[in-house]
Amino acid sequence: MTASATRTGVVHLAERAPQLAGAEMVAALVPPPQFADATFDTYRADPAYPSQQQAKDLLQAFSGSSTPAKGGLFRRAKRPELKPGVYLDGGFGVGKTHLLASVYHAMSARRKYFGSFIEYTALVGALGYQKTVELFRGADLLCIDEFELDDPGDTMVMTRLLGELVGSGTRLAATSNTPPNALGEGRFAAQDFLREIHAMAASFQTIRIDGTDFRHRALDGHAAVLEPAQYEAAIANAAAAGLASDDAFDALVAHLARVHPSRYIRLIDGLSLVGLRDVAPFADQSAALRFVAFIDRVYDAQLPIRATGTSLDLVFPEEMLAGGYRKKYLRAISRLVASTLD
Repeated sequence: MTASATRTGVVHLAERAPQLAGAEMVAALVPPPQFADATFDTYRADPAYPSQQQAKDLLQAFSGSSTPAKGGLFRRAKRPELKPGVYLDGGFGVGKTHLLASVYHAMSARRKYFGSFIEYTALVGALGYQKTVELFRGADLLCIDEFELDDPGDTMVMTRLLGELVGSGTRLAATSNTPPNALGEGRFAAQDFLREIHAMAASFQTIRIDGTDFRHRALDGHAAVLEPAQYEAAIANAAAAGLASDDAFDALVAHLARVHPSRYIRLIDGLSLVGLRDVAPFADQSAALRFVAFIDRVYDAQLPIRATGTSLDLVFPEEMLAGGYRKKYLRAISRLVASTLD
């Protein structure tokens, strides 16, 4: 526990100017707190969706944590025939990250890393491509959560990086960012992924996992909105026991433009709750995407959010939801609803 985690009171994120060195970024490449103890044993496959158990079985074989039973699913598959990469394709809340973290924990490896797609691309931006390759060369395992397919530049950089690492013996495990209600897109997400990383598509085995959001909340549900007096009480209660942030929504959004996304994790360091006043819909897509990256870090840290103004699930206008970043926005909405109802 850091010293900041023991503090109490109120802070303003718009006044924080976090710094994060390359070594610290690398040290942070481990499963987020909610999956720090995730295992295959704690993953509860829904019997209504057989693909969940099938995915679990395949990933256990991939990680070397199980021995296929005679006559079982992998009776004919020998370990050497497993591809060096697995890609888990599915919607929100079906346990993809839990399974990915289980692979990380189960695989006996001297050097292994776990991070989101944006964390790896941020590291390339901070260290440079060649230094990043040198850093990861010889690693046993790279886990990549929420592989993004909507930024061709970043995707191609990652493709090149992963291709070099696979060539040196690194094994890869990745998940997709496919929403469950994407009008059939989920069925083609694996093909989209393989097309985008065509140079190394043969290195990946795709695994489809179906199911409903474990949070059991519809994506069109609303995030909780507090009246001003309720908000003040929530901030005061949180500040009495820990460190709570309290920011005007527009001030935080403006500040995110001045902080590199790789530092958002440090921006929320030590917090027990995030407070946002006077939430309003976005008019600028760049600002909206930065907010999505910020919410990813807040959700990974399992921080509750309390807010006034517009319901947070309504901050992305219809024209944004209809555009190329639809998947990111829908994922953020799911996480915002969950974080405000905690």
